[in-house]
Formats: sequence, C-alpha cells, structure tokens
Amino acid sequence: MTHNIFALMRERVVAALRTVLPDLPEEALARVEVTPTREAAHGDMATNAALVVAKQARRKPAEIAAALVAALAGDDQVATAEAAGPGFVNLRLHPAAWLAQVPAVLLAGEAYGAGTAGQGVRVNVEYVSANPTGPMHVGHCRGAVVGDVLANLMAKAGFEVTKEYYINDAGNQVTALAWATYWRYLQALGTTLSEEEFSGQVPGGLQYRGDYLVEIGTELAALHGEALAAPGVQVGAPADWMDTVRDFTLARMMDAIREDLDLLGVRHDVFSSERALAEAGAAGVTIELLRGAGLIYEGVLEPPKGKAPEDWEPREQTLFRATEFGDDVDRPLRKSDGSATYFANDIAYHADKMRRGADVMIDVLGADHGGYVSRMTAAVKALSAAANAPCTLEVVLCQMVKVLKDGEPVRMSKRAGTYITLRDLLEEVGRDAVRFTMLTRKSDAQMEFDIAAAVAQTRENPVFYVQYAHARCRSVLRAAGEMLGAAALTPQDLAQADLGGLTHEADLALIRRMASWPRVVESAALAREPHRIAFFLYDLAADFHMLWNRGRDDAALRFLRAEHPAETRARVALVAAAATVIRSGLAVMGVTPVEEMR
Repeated sequence: MTHNIFALMRERVVAALRTVLPDLPEEALARVEVTPTREAAHGDMATNAALVVAKQARRKPAEIAAALVAALAGDDQVATAEAAGPGFVNLRLHPAAWLAQVPAVLLAGEAYGAGTAGQGVRVNVEYVSANPTGPMHVGHCRGAVVGDVLANLMAKAGFEVTKEYYINDAGNQVTALAWATYWRYLQALGTTLSEEEFSGQVPGGLQYRGDYLVEIGTELAALHGEALAAPGVQVGAPADWMDTVRDFTLARMMDAIREDLDLLGVRHDVFSSERALAEAGAAGVTIELLRGAGLIYEGVLEPPKGKAPEDWEPREQTLFRATEFGDDVDRPLRKSDGSATYFANDIAYHADKMRRGADVMIDVLGADHGGYVSRMTAAVKALSAAANAPCTLEVVLCQMVKVLKDGEPVRMSKRAGTYITLRDLLEEVGRDAVRFTMLTRKSDAQMEFDIAAAVAQTRENPVFYVQYAHARCRSVLRAAGEMLGAAALTPQDLAQADLGGLTHEADLALIRRMASWPRVVESAALAREPHRIAFFLYDLAADFHMLWNRGRDDAALRFLRAEHPAETRARVALVAAAATVIRSGLAVMGVTPVEEMR
C-alpha cells in the first residue's frame, strides 16, 4: 500500500474520469497527474486530467473538467472540486483525509516516504572517482554528497542501487605520481639532490609537490632502505623501482581517500580499477564488439574547429561512429602507437557496468566534464544496441565550490599545497553541516560555502533550522513522556489518538507538508535532483516552527496541556509524526538528527 496521498487521489481522479469518458483508451490516462497547487487559496491539489485527455476524447477541456467536477462531488475524500483555467480541476480534501496521514506516518516510521516508482530497476551511481594523485578536495566533496544522496534517494524510491567508485589508476598521471613519491623517498634517505635537480630527471618534470606524499616516501624508505635508489641516494632506473613505488603509493592514496569519504559518511559498494580493466584487455574486447555491429571504421578525421589545416596532420585512425548516436564527431579509439585511447577505456568501463547488470548508469561528474557527456552518451547507446542489452546513461554535473569564511576566501591547505582539502572542511564545520549545505543549491549551480554561515545558529542556516525543529520535537516528546508515561508514546499507541481537534490551519499545514514527503521522494528521484530533499526539510521545519510559535500566543495550540489529556495526546502524535518525517528525510541526506541543540 502506498502512503503517497497524491498517488491515491490520482487513482480516484482516474476512476472518476472513466465514469465521464468510459471509452477512453488506457494510454490516454498515462499523462494524468495530481500535484500540489501553487497557491493554497486554490485548494490542496490540482489535476490536469481534462486537459491531457481532451484531444483523444474529442471534447473541449472545459467540458470534461465540468463533468469531472460533478463526478468527484460524491468522493468521500473531496470537500470541494472546482474547474480552473483551460482544463484544470482544483481539489480541496476533507480535513479527515489529511488527519489520516498522521497515523500512517507513525506506523510506517522512518520508512515513510519509501515508494515503488523505481520498480526494482538496477541503477549504478558512479560518483567521486577522484584521481588518486592527491587528497580529496572541496570540489570532490560536492560530487560525493550529491552522488551519495542521489543513490540513497533512488533506493528509497524503489530502485535497486549500486554505489560505485572508478579508480583512475592507469596512465601518465599515475606514473607522474610515482615519480613524486620517489622524490619523497629519496628525501627521506637524505639525498643530496635539490628538488629542481630531481625534477630535471623526471619525464615532463615533477608534477605533484604537496606535503601529502612525505609520509608515504618515509614509509618506503623504512620498508626498502636504499634498495630502490642508485648508489649515493641518487635516481635509480625506473625499471628497478617504478612498479613497487606506484603500487604502494596508489594503495596508500586510496586508503586516505576511503578515510576521508568515511569521515563524510560516504561508503561505496564497489571500487572498480581502470588498470585492472586495461590489463584484462577490456578496451580491445569492447572495440571488437562495436566493430561487429558495424560501428568501427578506419578513417581520417577533419581538422578540429578553429585549427588551421597546415597545423593539422591527418592520419588514418580507428574511429567509432559516434555521430550516428548524437555526437558531433566520430571519436578515435586507438592512439598512434595502437594502444587504447582514454575514451576507449571509458567505453570499456561502461560496458563492464552493463555486463554487471545495470539498467541505468548515472555518472556524477564535475562541470569541467561537460564536453564528455555527448560522446559517452553516444557510446552507451551504441553499446546497448551492439550487445542487445537496453541500458541508458545519465550524467549529473556538479559545479565547483568556493569556500569562504566571513565572506573572505579561505586560504589554501598547506598539506595539499594548492587547494582546500575535504578533511580541512570537515574538521572546520562537521560532516552534517557539510552534507546538508552542499545540497542547498542545485548541483549545476555555482556555490559559495561560507564556513561561518554553515555553523551559525540562525534561521538562515538550513541545517541548524532543520536540526532545531527535530530537537524541539524531541524536547516535547521527552516532556510528554514525563506527563503521560513512556508507554503512551509508542507509535502504535499514538496512532490511536483522536485527532479530530487538530483543525487549526497551522496544524493542517504541517500535516499537508508531511504528507507530501512520499511524493517529494518519488519526484526528486525521477528528476535526479537530491537538492529537493534539503528544500523539503527546510519547509517542513518552517511549518513546525510556525506551529510552535503559534502555541506561545494561543494556549489551544500548545503541545502539552495537562488539563486537556485528549488534545495533548493528539498534539503529541502530531509532533512525533513530524519528527519521524524529519528523520526520514535526514536519513536520505546522510545527516544525523540531533536530540537537543548544544
């Protein structure tokens, strides 16, 4: 049974529509929606039913709306139904319909809001996937939170979700990282080389110079002594040390990344290795799969836009017919030396996710990967066609975050050398404030994270405002326990409370907001927009705080009145339900609800 009152009312609207238009085909009803009205004065909800079926019914929307209003007049949940606009019908429900949502919340507990919209579709959400070449930074943080909460949200909406991290542990950047660690190893042994002298011996120069590699270099020195160095603690032949240093460094960097993610409350189900796929020949297998489907050819590309022909050296390449699937140019899959391109490896990785059973793949990426979307989407379409395995790719882009303190940019981390690390931020404001604040704007919008604002105890700080609402709920429930006894506060007992006295508009506004939670879960999951959860919780907190403040002025709205036990029990049930919905939302966000503010 669904707790989504909007879904339940849609069923009633569709049933009423069938009485008005009995010959209407089933597919015509698919677009019927019941949604909250934009203004409370227009009612509790509105339906577009008359508008969306008018064409197939060959009747004017206004005529169908009028007939639908008449059909809904006998519905025991509907207080009023009124035609509006070009074919909408506004509905106002009887208060009893809303009051019934309170025991539904109490009996469902934090599972309230869970739905079946996902229908068990298998979704792979890949997020973070930071290169293991340095500490996690604030840019990674936003994608980590967005991806994690999106995965939680989709699981609550009924999708079968896998959380995945793709380790970029192959290629030139990893070789450069090994050289940088090797320098710290030589330093730990007391080499006489200067940093610049060492850099001159590194292909492409020394790239990663942050202090975070000092500890790893020291560990290598303790493990291997001078065995990896040339006599005199000089630079040895890479063949003698590269594999050892690279593998050790990658393991330590991934340990550090996992530790940082754990501090943020992010835990992945699967870690996939680019290097392991490459060594297994996954790119070659995938290229041959596409070749077998006629999607690979040997050809010469036109010069890139803006590049003069004389600066372009045309050569025959192994090309993927990306333009057949919506990309703006066909893409090379082999380098001049015959090895796979980065794009070919990426295609192979997505083919691997498909092989493991994903129906939908969602990649959460930084906004600087915007140009990657069309080519990878084309590749997944091609893979789906070639393997006869329907699968789609969606990309969620996250803009970078600028960190401020009292309006001023925060200084860079000494440890990382060039940016603010995730650990710096977590130590400054705490996990819950970071996670919540990262979702106070849509992921593709620019964001400024003000450290002072994130810990301020004001209404303008959403995480404080929501946590304060939950803490207030808990304080009421503790006092109610002393007044009524703990046995009277079980969800089963409170669900039996007579709620007939909850007739004030502030009561009903809070209940209507709580009752919209299942719909918010479904709509946010389907739209892939986890920030909607933060917005919902802020609005729910505002409704609760408003009711709390009304009780100061109107004794009848106070939660605890010893002389009125029945009314007290009803209001305690309402408070317990509000706390339950707040916890349900915070659980999706990975934020711990507080019992009291300190």
